[in-house]
Amino acid sequence: MTLSRAWVVLRKDLALGPRSPIFLYAIVLPVALTAVFQLAFGSLFEPAPRLAVVDEGSSSITAALREMDGIDLTLLDDADALRAAVEANDHDGGLVLPPGFDESVRAGDRPPLDLFLSGESYAANRLILTVTTLDLVRAVDGGPPPVQVDLVRLGSAGLPIGLRLVPVIMMYALFIAGAFLPASSMVDEKTRGTLTAILVTPARVSEVLVAKAALGSLMAFLVSIMTLWLNSALGANWPQVLVVVALGAVFSSLLGLVIGSLAKDGAMLFTIVKSSGILLFGPVIFYLFPDWPQWIARLFPTFWMIDPIWRVAVLGEGLGQVWLTIAVAVGIGLALVPVIRVLSRRMLTQLASAS
Repeated sequence: MTLSRAWVVLRKDLALGPRSPIFLYAIVLPVALTAVFQLAFGSLFEPAPRLAVVDEGSSSITAALREMDGIDLTLLDDADALRAAVEANDHDGGLVLPPGFDESVRAGDRPPLDLFLSGESYAANRLILTVTTLDLVRAVDGGPPPVQVDLVRLGSAGLPIGLRLVPVIMMYALFIAGAFLPASSMVDEKTRGTLTAILVTPARVSEVLVAKAALGSLMAFLVSIMTLWLNSALGANWPQVLVVVALGAVFSSLLGLVIGSLAKDGAMLFTIVKSSGILLFGPVIFYLFPDWPQWIARLFPTFWMIDPIWRVAVLGEGLGQVWLTIAVAVGIGLALVPVIRVLSRRMLTQLASAS
């Protein structure tokens, strides 16, 4: 086997790839899933209270709100515009601070304070804004609050749903680009007869398979890195993230060679993909439901591909902490090599008999 001939086949696939719907699908799908999940779950499950303020007298309450984390503050100039925005649910609440409000509070007066709340806002957000406003007013007076509230977290802190969906998107990115793309390319060349034409040349089937694996690995790596970046999962340990993503991309491309060697035509390809869906995507369900017995996920071969990416990219662990998982993934990948060799020989026999 010579890498130069494998490079010629890979260069041909890269040149013709953008013409394939699967090629474009592999790029567009993770981006579309990220957009849908972030819009649906990122803002639905973790909405920050949105407060609009009209400050007519430079109150210290506004200054305190500026420095407060967890509240989305918007400053407006007109009380009527604030009221209309809250009524339209553009803000969860609206606060109008009249001129001289702080001085009146310190003097012991009871100045009017208009706090508008949107009827369509979350009850939790309305409660947060109400309690926060009352607490800030007491701070203006300088007196101690009537009660001391201690916040006690019960149970372990769970990851946001947006992060727990990352393995789902990553599995699609790895499988579509890393496995389905090279598999569909092989099947397409079988049905068109171009694979037989390539094998008439000095190119060997092993060189064709290396080129297809390189295509899948490269595309899976690039699409996966883009997916992690879009989901804000590329942290300070990004060099280690690149390593585990590269290993996952190679793993998925080996699966693609198995599928592409097995499938005789497009119908058989889609049958294999649909029938193996639970085997491929089963592990990601356990990231969505961490209370489920996690040992079950280890029964799926693709768990060992996705788990190092999850732990390094999302949880911030190092390679030293996931080396055992990586070792198992490498072992499974090496076990696939002789399987691919056997299937490639059978594929050559089928091509010869068909011609």
